[in-house]
Amino acid sequence: MESLNTPAPNLNVDTIVNAMTIDVEDYFHVSALAEVIKPNEWGKKYPLRVEKSTQRILELLDNHQTKATFFILGWIAEACPSLIKEIASHGHEVASHGFAHQQANKQSPAVFRDDVAKSKALIESLTGKPVVGYRAPSFSIDTSNTWAFDVLKELGFLYTSSTYPVKHDLYGVPDWPRFKHRRPEGICEIPIPTLNKWGNNIPIGGGGYFRFYPYRLSRYLIQSFIKETGQPYSFYFHPWEIDPHQPRVAGITRKSQFRHYLNLNKMESRLERLLQDFKWNSMSHVYQLSRHEDNAKSINTEVNRERAFIMGQLR
Repeated sequence: MESLNTPAPNLNVDTIVNAMTIDVEDYFHVSALAEVIKPNEWGKKYPLRVEKSTQRILELLDNHQTKATFFILGWIAEACPSLIKEIASHGHEVASHGFAHQQANKQSPAVFRDDVAKSKALIESLTGKPVVGYRAPSFSIDTSNTWAFDVLKELGFLYTSSTYPVKHDLYGVPDWPRFKHRRPEGICEIPIPTLNKWGNNIPIGGGGYFRFYPYRLSRYLIQSFIKETGQPYSFYFHPWEIDPHQPRVAGITRKSQFRHYLNLNKMESRLERLLQDFKWNSMSHVYQLSRHEDNAKSINTEVNRERAFIMGQLR
């Protein structure tokens, strides 16, 4: 199923447009904290903070004239409807992150369908825009629940970004495809980026890895990915990652503390540099996804020739 054949010749890292994505959830939704925080405490014992941090992200994107894809948790859409409308009003792509932030591989097909359908309908009702993209919480589509692709196709999604081909204790299928591909179910999957080194896939997609790696290393890894694979790169992060003053949750493991709180105070400045050093747009724009995907045209004429070559490889 691997979609890559040969890298694009003379690919210009400075002009290729990459995908910027934000998973809109709050700090208390994170899987690393689920061992302590229960869903009935969301927004109550643990107060909402997502509005301020997401509005700051919108400011950053506006400052850099960048459009992005916001994978919105349905729970957040229900709790903060004006925020979702604000995201859409800035011209960003709205997509689904499910409703209750439950891992897809821990749900039954019926529960999964209801969760995703509820999120999709709510976001569409708030924004008036179609929701065609989905990202599973914790990248939780794997070999145990490939039926999820059938459900997403049935619900009218065009693409997902729900797999991470790495070895990880919480997610990942290392031998799954690394690049955009059309699934047998008829839906496109856009995996989180990795670099293949020494026979292993190195995670470079963003989030905690972006906070862990020094910025210069992250920039080098992104540049290497583009040059070596000839593919657009996609980046993800969360609003809580630019909120260093969020409450410190007691009772979690040291590993969870490390993963969640590492370098929160450095994230916004690194994000600023990332927006300066690369060109960005939404998932639908970068990967030419629409209701008539095969006839889609690039909006960005500056990189149209390079992207035509790249997208030809992906079909």
